[in-house]
Amino acid sequence: MKKIIYLLAALLLLLSSCKSKKNLVSPIPRPVLNVDSVRPDSSDVVARLFSPDTSELKKISVKRKREKTHVASPVITRSAPSIVGRGTRITSSAVSVSSVYPGIDRVKKYEFTHRDVPDAFDGFRIAFISDLHYKSLFKEKGLESLVRLLNAQHADVLLMGGDYQEGCQYVPDLFAALAKVKTPMGTYGVMGNNDYERCHDEIIREMQRYGMRPLEHQIDTLRRDGAQIILAGVRNPFDLANNGVSPTLSLSPSDFVILLVHTPDYAEDVSVANSDLVLAGHTHGGQVRILGYAPIIPSHYGSRFLTGLKYNSAKIPMIVTNGIGTSNKNIRIGAPAEIVIITLHRLRNE
Repeated sequence: MKKIIYLLAALLLLLSSCKSKKNLVSPIPRPVLNVDSVRPDSSDVVARLFSPDTSELKKISVKRKREKTHVASPVITRSAPSIVGRGTRITSSAVSVSSVYPGIDRVKKYEFTHRDVPDAFDGFRIAFISDLHYKSLFKEKGLESLVRLLNAQHADVLLMGGDYQEGCQYVPDLFAALAKVKTPMGTYGVMGNNDYERCHDEIIREMQRYGMRPLEHQIDTLRRDGAQIILAGVRNPFDLANNGVSPTLSLSPSDFVILLVHTPDYAEDVSVANSDLVLAGHTHGGQVRILGYAPIIPSHYGSRFLTGLKYNSAKIPMIVTNGIGTSNKNIRIGAPAEIVIITLHRLRNE
């Protein structure tokens, strides 16, 4: 009888304790961090870390109704959502390469089909890299892996999205290594915020030394068999007072135009009309993502342009890469270091 009384008393004490603890839990303070000299996301970050992501549930349910017999593939492939404008089809996949190329986690591949791609550029391969932040977590061995991996892709052109360095003393060695990447149509690049804060002139000089083309609010033309596609690059996209007019505005809507810019925010902040594809980095894919959420996102649009295939309000597709290096802290969680390979195709039938 005493054992039963003691057991009931212990149970009541436990329930009372659990109830009272609810009043002892204090709210978790919001972290104040500085990443890459940009603004952290202003949303309630910490609360979101432990909240399930339900944003894609509606899309998933619709997809399941249409694809009841879908069989999972070892390589993830996604089609463009209905937001994409008529005349464009996009699929993507990811391949892990970390066991062969230390310092690079994966190759993100996109098949980009568009009605404005000329026949001569059907099958044209673009390699896109960004945010090396050499030497951060990305050091000599990673750089050697990057060069080998890029050469193994046999791309037709190499495009670079900026934030190349974490110190001016590293610039000569970095570009001497990148010059070993061989593509038939060369290498083009824009600058990131790190590069405008320091080393800008040194980077321009080293790029030109090796025949690379910096695109500082400039355009260039890639020609093949009498056809062409246009590359446009944005100078300091954070300075909208001086650079708030996109270089694409002067181009023809009938041309296939790729806009290269460090931050995806630019394609939402200003009109980038006549662009068919925007390539950007800067976000690092969040660099640290827990349960799919990033505590710090260097974008004033929060997670809207975090990583992967995105669209601005004008329905222009953007490919945002996680990049390779790190800033502030030399750590990556849930945001694999990657290179991007885009294969262009001409859309022949709607």
